[in-house]
Amino acid sequence: MSLLHLADTEDRDRVLPLIAAFHAEMGYDTDAAHHTRAITPLLEGSPHGAVWLIGPRRAPVGYVVISFGWSVEYGGLDGIVDEIFVRPAVRGRGMGFEALNGIAKALASGGVRALHLEVARDDARTQAFYARARFAPRDHTMFMSRVL
Repeated sequence: MSLLHLADTEDRDRVLPLIAAFHAEMGYDTDAAHHTRAITPLLEGSPHGAVWLIGPRRAPVGYVVISFGWSVEYGGLDGIVDEIFVRPAVRGRGMGFEALNGIAKALASGGVRALHLEVARDDARTQAFYARARFAPRDHTMFMSRVL
């Protein structure tokens, strides 16, 4: 059985509770309508991103959302780990690590040149997790956002 499953519209009712749990854990001020609006185009096959379920497809324990862009610096298509979540009860078993590595390999074979993510500067535990998955900080840059 595969650890990762590319999600589609039939997985909507499986991924939405995971998104709600992640957003609640992170303290994001979002609701079910926001989650549905945000995830539906990806589940419908938008070229701008994809959702993978982690664990058994019928009862996933987590998810990863990757959004795609273009980077002149990296020479082509790149991706951003927009969200990754594994239920707290099953964390520490390597599923998130395996998911990131599996997705990185699949994206690389599809021509993606780089995979990026953001992490809180004061979250040493999550930084160590990402470092084990071969993500490295770029000390000369800082991820910044402008909400539109």
